[in-house]
Amino acid sequence: MKILSPAEITEAAAKAGAAKANLTSTCTPRLIVSACLAGAYISLGGILSMILGFGFPGITADNPALQRMLSGAAFPIGLILVVVLGAELFTGNNAVLVPSMMQRRHGPGLTLRNWVLVYLGNLVGALTFTYFMVYSCGLTSVEPWHSAAVRVATAKVGMPWDVVFLKAIGANWCVCLAVWLALSGKTLLEKALGCWLPVMAFVVLGYEHCIANMFFIPLGMMEGADITVWQAITANFIPSTLGNIVGGALLVGAINGYLHLHRH
Repeated sequence: MKILSPAEITEAAAKAGAAKANLTSTCTPRLIVSACLAGAYISLGGILSMILGFGFPGITADNPALQRMLSGAAFPIGLILVVVLGAELFTGNNAVLVPSMMQRRHGPGLTLRNWVLVYLGNLVGALTFTYFMVYSCGLTSVEPWHSAAVRVATAKVGMPWDVVFLKAIGANWCVCLAVWLALSGKTLLEKALGCWLPVMAFVVLGYEHCIANMFFIPLGMMEGADITVWQAITANFIPSTLGNIVGGALLVGAINGYLHLHRH
């Protein structure tokens, strides 16, 4: 099947953004439930990527790129579920609400309200899934996953603020490009492939995704990492969230809206 053109993809994103804005103003409970599901879906991708990526320490010790490739190959299931099933993901919404706002289908206030409510819903979904479906199930209670969970979380809060911010720009640039590619197709295979390639790229490159970190950092804390809630917020969540907004809203939503929604 012939995929959509860049202009048609951006128009489809604008239409989706307008629908999300309308949901925000007319049915907040549905928005929040959908956001909780997205947080759980991304966390499902997170634990799958951890189980596969860190499950072969004897092989990956001498082949560090292999661990990243295995993690990267597994993680995109989260975004595939979000896109195909229509859940509300903060990082994806960073991009799709911008073209619709540029068309004046809604104002910036509704965009910000959507982002805040979806962010909080993603957090609730991620924490709930992480506690009940990962920690309480003991999926990372044994080696090598216990140590991996602690190391990953500790590394994420140990980076300089500006490094997290820049890595977060890269992460959501990739994620929102994945959303754009998924919008170009109609079949499940086309949408899944569109999601899979850019998301695998950001995981392999070690970029920072704030919603994924709502899984990785709390899981590390549950497994005993010496990290406080305040440290997680200030050292990672704030810079990764701001960087994700730049990567999605500016580098994907605004630029594609400028290129394909306006003619000069």
